Amino acid sequence: MFDDDDFFDDEENSLEYLLKRYESVKSGQTGGMMDEEEFERVIEHYFHCGNEEQALLACDIARTYYPFSASILLLRAEILTQSQKFGQALKVLDDLEQYDQNNIDAVLLRSDILVSQFKYDQAAALLEQKAEHFAGRDLIDLLLELSDVYDECEEFDAVFETLKRIVKIDKRNDEALQKLCFWADFTERNEESVALHTALTDEDPYNSLAWFNLGAAYQGLKMYEKAIDAYEYCVVIDETFEFAYRNMADAYMRLRWYEKAIEVLEKHLEIAKGEDLIFEAIGYCWEKKKNFTKARHYYRQASQLNPKDDIIFFKIGETYAREQQWEKAVKSYSVALHLNKDNAAYCVAIGNCLMELNVTKEALVCYLNAVRLKPGNKSTWISLVRGLYLVGYYDEALTQIEVAREHCGDKPDFRYIQAAALMELGKTKEATLQLEHALKEAPTKLKLFSELNPEYIRRAAVAELISKHKKR
Repeated sequence: MFDDDDFFDDEENSLEYLLKRYESVKSGQTGGMMDEEEFERVIEHYFHCGNEEQALLACDIARTYYPFSASILLLRAEILTQSQKFGQALKVLDDLEQYDQNNIDAVLLRSDILVSQFKYDQAAALLEQKAEHFAGRDLIDLLLELSDVYDECEEFDAVFETLKRIVKIDKRNDEALQKLCFWADFTERNEESVALHTALTDEDPYNSLAWFNLGAAYQGLKMYEKAIDAYEYCVVIDETFEFAYRNMADAYMRLRWYEKAIEVLEKHLEIAKGEDLIFEAIGYCWEKKKNFTKARHYYRQASQLNPKDDIIFFKIGETYAREQQWEKAVKSYSVALHLNKDNAAYCVAIGNCLMELNVTKEALVCYLNAVRLKPGNKSTWISLVRGLYLVGYYDEALTQIEVAREHCGDKPDFRYIQAAALMELGKTKEATLQLEHALKEAPTKLKLFSELNPEYIRRAAVAELISKHKKR
């Protein structure tokens, strides 16, 4: 049955009814007392509605009834802080301190005000001083605030130390453990993180976050097998720990254990929503295993989730290029270039395919576009002058090499191509001189010369020159 008493109770507890009572109190009418919590509800209502003036007035009226209320003073300080009236807010907090010296919310608010005033040292000193007066959850909240203050003033080692203090109090504090993972790597204290999290997992072997952090620390130290072991413990405890699977897959890829990486990434797909990054990673593994068909399958799934990611289309083009399917490669590279018109590497890739298809003029245009986009990039110039050489424009190749030197400096790469072009023009002595300079500066790059015309290295003078530098 409907209970009339419940109806009246609900009416009396409604905000509308409370505001009517407050208006009666404000106008001085007799309508019964309002308790402290009711005043707080009224103040919070006006505050959340953005009516600062009414909220502050409600605070003043409430204080006439409850002059020693810490919660009313705290609300007033919060309202003033929100309005960036920091001086007034601090004065209110000073008044509050007379009644309640160790109010954690007041301490945290004072710290926030000092940070807003860029007084980081004062905020840190306040929190360090007050820390000895708190324990348990309050102390943890204070230390988390302190870690944020140290972050603001770029005292990054102090952030790490503060988070360690929290974990010593609460070994399963998620926020501190999650932040520790980042700051251990950022401050390059992974060895210390290994020791810390090893101790944590020894004391609490079912702490999945501690195992994850241990794995991340090992990974930061490039100890990938130990990292994988830690991640394995993590996912045994919590088989839905997505980032453990991601990091484990990355560790497997670093070790070039692509089959294992694929297994882990597929497990990730079972427990979480498919993401373009995961599909792209699986595609990368299949590409490394030279299964280009499967690589494209996963790259395409990634592109469906993120159709504006030019890199994925470039990778699809790379798989076609590896299979010498030049026309399909051009199509994929062209999509990538359409999405990112300022990428010189995409122009070069299209140019290379067009050269293979013997569409030489269009290929040279692509190389010229690459040079225009990245005039200070050596590799784009190499693509252009090499293309000019292959098409038989030897004089133009030599001219562009000089332009390339103006932008990139005198590189041995240019000398190798210059030597080949001079050979083609019958300027053997000058070609040999350039080749000798290139061999002195970068003997390992001889392939740049020999690939253009393998016949050259069979010439006696060239073979002798190469042999001399090999002996050296």
